Amino acid sequence: MTEKPQERPIGKITHYFGKIGVGIVELTDTLKVGDTIHIHGATANFTQSVGSMQLEHQEIQEAKAGQAIGIKMDDRVHEGDMVFLVGG
Repeated sequence: MTEKPQERPIGKITHYFGKIGVGIVELTDTLKVGDTIHIHGATANFTQSVGSMQLEHQEIQEAKAGQAIGIKMDDRVHEGDMVFLVGG
């Protein structure tokens, strides 16, 4: 029996730009490029790797609690969807 990887909440979606596929995540914990996140909401339920992040239109490698960052999403997300760090 394989154990499901641990997940912990690290933020929520506050906005989604559909044309460019970018979700704004307000963080409650640290997140780095390369981390795996799980997005879960009313219609969203998927896992993806963080390929790149932006803070105020600047590429960053790491974001901290309290920051609102942009992440390119693999699928559509909605305001209020929760973001979890997988394996954290």
